[in-house]
Amino acid sequence: MHNHSGHDHSELSLEEKEIRGWKKRLVGAWLFTIPIVLFMYSGALLGIDLAPKQSMNIILLALGFPVIFIFGFETIRGGLRGFYSLYFSMDSLISLGTIVAYLTGFLSFFDIAQNYSGISSMIMAIFITGKYVEAKAKGKASSEIKKLLELGAKSAVVLKDDEETKIPVSEIKIGDIMVIKPGEKIPTDGIVTKGESSVDESMITGESIPSEKMKGDNVIGATINQDGILYVRAVKIGKDTFLAHIVKLVEEAQGTKIPIQKLADKITGIFVPIILMLTIIVFFNWWMFSQDLSRALSIGISVLVIACPCALGLATPIALMAGSGMGAKNGILIRKGEAIQTMKEVKTVVFDKTGTITKGKPQLTDIHPENVKKEYLLETAASLERLSGHPIAKAIVENINMKKYKNVKNFKVLRGRGVEGYIGKKYIVIGNRTLMNERNISIKSHSETIEKFEDQGKTLMIISENGKVIGFIAVADAVKDDSKNAVERLNKDGYKTVMITGDNERTARAISGEVGIKDFVANVLPEDKAKIVMKLQKEGMVAFVGDGINDAPALKQSNVGIAMGTGTDIAIEAGDIVLAKGSLMGVVESIYLSKLTFKKIKQNLFWAFAYNTVAIPLAVAGLLHPVIAEIAMALSSITVVTNANLLRGSLNKYFRKIYIPNKGK
Repeated sequence: MHNHSGHDHSELSLEEKEIRGWKKRLVGAWLFTIPIVLFMYSGALLGIDLAPKQSMNIILLALGFPVIFIFGFETIRGGLRGFYSLYFSMDSLISLGTIVAYLTGFLSFFDIAQNYSGISSMIMAIFITGKYVEAKAKGKASSEIKKLLELGAKSAVVLKDDEETKIPVSEIKIGDIMVIKPGEKIPTDGIVTKGESSVDESMITGESIPSEKMKGDNVIGATINQDGILYVRAVKIGKDTFLAHIVKLVEEAQGTKIPIQKLADKITGIFVPIILMLTIIVFFNWWMFSQDLSRALSIGISVLVIACPCALGLATPIALMAGSGMGAKNGILIRKGEAIQTMKEVKTVVFDKTGTITKGKPQLTDIHPENVKKEYLLETAASLERLSGHPIAKAIVENINMKKYKNVKNFKVLRGRGVEGYIGKKYIVIGNRTLMNERNISIKSHSETIEKFEDQGKTLMIISENGKVIGFIAVADAVKDDSKNAVERLNKDGYKTVMITGDNERTARAISGEVGIKDFVANVLPEDKAKIVMKLQKEGMVAFVGDGINDAPALKQSNVGIAMGTGTDIAIEAGDIVLAKGSLMGVVESIYLSKLTFKKIKQNLFWAFAYNTVAIPLAVAGLLHPVIAEIAMALSSITVVTNANLLRGSLNKYFRKIYIPNKGK
């Protein structure tokens, strides 16, 4: 087992490794490049040459070698590959430019050409810096699969010859009888053979109200037993269990999600070959007409260097970093860079109900007395319900918050139906319709009230005293305060809003109506959420907002998965964007954030090319020394970084504005 987690760790950090790799290269490249700059510009900066010309050539070649051929090896290799696969990238320009510039160092010994080997190191160091920033902006590797597997119980108590024995989960066999005490995780999928309890299945179904389990009922591994002892016969083990099934769905969805190909790549694919052709033509023309190889080489290198849109490598990641940094400050964590690019294309926003639109735990919503005082009804209900360990009972007691309770005798829990007992001589029954029918308590005259509450999707407790109904208490999963406001804004901005829930049609209609969602799909099985997202994707890009384990496959399937930070770790790990505050206003904010950030990315791409476009004709005309070309290239990078910082200001203003409550409304 120990070995397994070690194995996972090494698999997990692919992106981490990439970031570390670029960091090492970055530090190494600048360690050598800074002395190169000092040697090259000592005359201009300090007024003294640190070395005579011939030794300077040797120093520059020696210091430049590791920068280009050790720290820049990946870039050189990737760039040169383009020449025989005919698939050119930014690396092709960089590698050609740096190698040619580096080789002039050798030519300068014979006075054939000027020495540009120092410049080649500067070009490579700036390029590596861009790559490091890019790797960091791409985000760290996610470990949702590992987290999912850790969810299951580690051990199980099994009956062997009427003795309870503790064994590791991996040793459970089909047919074993497991003993699960209150508060423990159910080790694997099975069927209850003895005992009654309520089981918290919210991690699987997403529904907040626990599920009642009696003899013959199915239970799912990794769900939590609440208030009774259950004896369960193991039916599925290992890779057949529900949890393993969810793991597989997440893995599959991860593999199929294709990130939108970067705009820059497209441009580069056309731009690079044109520049390479141009460089060759310019080089030969200058050589032919001026008969000066050094000058022709200098101009050729200038064209390559100025044409190399290094800022292009920075344009996207630096804006991403600014956008995601501001998002993080305001509770929007962007885990995958491409989500920013995809988010602005989204047409449909799909919401999970429980824990996303709603608070995710039962709350007392209505108190409806019949011919008795409200206080009397509450006192009666709370006195009985406080003796029950059921979550609905707890919600009632917490919300009523009585100072003193009445004394209850002969208290009994009727599993899945309600409770009963005596207060003095009065026989009190609290429960659902089924229990009232069992005790022959007539609810006919109250059917209108009952239907009204059930239509609102609420769980209703009928309270009776000596065979007569004295009132009702309704419990429901309440809608979060700003869900309505968020949905309203999305509808106004022309997004299609859809709600998916495992709940029944009535509850779904009530909740979607309350928050203003146009379409809903009810009675959805956890594994079908991803399928519904797929169906909606035929009409356009889909963002899915969820918080539970059962939402993980849908979060992965959607074009942008938005996870509630208040939800389960698995959902958070499966999301591309995480809303730390757990408020749906975050969905509206992340759309704005992505649009603004993408606008900046486009501006940055423009600036990355602007210098090149203006400067290429100058370089071709021979009016641009490679050092000036290098400075212009650095300037485009500085412009791009400054522009990205302006984004922080705009977003700051937006976030401040959005949190001022709309009092006028």
